[in-house]
Amino acid sequence: MKSFLCICMAVGALFAVAGVALAAEPPAPKAVLTLDDCIRMALKAAPELGEAQSDIALATSKLDEAKSYRFPKLELTTLVGPAPIAYKDSITPVIKTDETLFSINALTWFTSADATIIQPLYTFGKISENMKAATHGIEVDRSRKEQRANEIVQKVHEYYNGLLLAREMKELVLEVQEILVNAREKAQKLLDQGSDTVDEMDLYKLDAFSGVAAKYLEEAKKGEALALAALKSRMGMPADAQLETGNERLVIVDVEIPSLKSYIESARLRRPEFHQIAEGLKARAALVEAAKANYYPDIFLGGLFSWAYSDERDRIKNPYIYDQFNHLSAGIALGARWKLDFGITGAKVAGERAQYNRLLSTREFADANVPLQVEKYYLDLIEARNSATASRGAYLNAKKWAVTAIANFDFGLGPAKDIFEALQAYSSMRADFFKSIYNYRIAAANLDYATNEPLRSLEK
Repeated sequence: MKSFLCICMAVGALFAVAGVALAAEPPAPKAVLTLDDCIRMALKAAPELGEAQSDIALATSKLDEAKSYRFPKLELTTLVGPAPIAYKDSITPVIKTDETLFSINALTWFTSADATIIQPLYTFGKISENMKAATHGIEVDRSRKEQRANEIVQKVHEYYNGLLLAREMKELVLEVQEILVNAREKAQKLLDQGSDTVDEMDLYKLDAFSGVAAKYLEEAKKGEALALAALKSRMGMPADAQLETGNERLVIVDVEIPSLKSYIESARLRRPEFHQIAEGLKARAALVEAAKANYYPDIFLGGLFSWAYSDERDRIKNPYIYDQFNHLSAGIALGARWKLDFGITGAKVAGERAQYNRLLSTREFADANVPLQVEKYYLDLIEARNSATASRGAYLNAKKWAVTAIANFDFGLGPAKDIFEALQAYSSMRADFFKSIYNYRIAAANLDYATNEPLRSLEK
């Protein structure tokens, strides 16, 4: 009994030590990620890219199938079943015509194996054109995967910069709230001292303005939470995962923006949609030729092997007599196979040509609209940069106005309404400044998407 108690006490001590050790372990550090880190994680976790990769694998299997038609095709058939008993004396020295054709008592068993092998020699393009179509189809799916990856990167930019914007707005509201708290304390102090520059209405106004600021703070918090949740979802992280983006701020680095013409040229050269259409046209052209090849025969080399055996049937070695239940034969021949379908081939050719013409129209649409899209993003970028420059000067002057109004109020030289007007102008103009920077960064990301440079950034 004592030994049992000792064991229990030892086990309890071990658990206590383990508990202390676990309690002493520091909490897992939060992941601090940059924009490029978020992009890489989103691309790795994106289910759309898994679907696109499966499409590539499917297209590759079609190419393998098309290549396989170049090789011989072997067909083998085996049979086991009953057969009538037959001996040579039924046909020698004369052929007997009164033999029973079928009788249960005159049955035996036979087994046979028949094999045919076909080696295509020339198909007028049926095989080679389908191989071309499958090869270009793989490139189409690869370009489609690249396009989806660019769209994912574009979304990550939107969520990441939306998160930064929400945090800037929250910080701005907290700054305004701090100013209002200090102003109310000062107003209450002046009111208690019997100053003529403050009355009860000023306190009401300060409290009302503080309520408005609290409302905007809640909106900023909600925006931050939504942007963070969207970013984690896009990156494949659980909703309760800890995520930090560091101390990055919404800023604009003054860099030279390339010309619109260079952006349009880059889009034409690198945009996956253009490559996708070009490869699609090649694939469709090959399918048209493959459909037209059905007008012509297939030239092939064929081989035949046939064997059958039955122990109750004598083998007849006479080329004029063929016994399907007991024989051995083989041969090779040059052949041609030609299908005449009276209009079906023509309809298939017309269908493939219609698909080809459809892609031609898609190319014309892309040629006209992609440059227009690039120009829109470019103008958004220029507008956002100019707006940020203008709003920066405006909010800096509004801040000076607010500082002066607060100082005058502190010394009893100005009314409280000057603080309200200055803070309202300052918060509005600084918010516009951050929105302009956000618009600038989104426009830059859109231009990266439009020119297939998803990891490039104007801030770098």
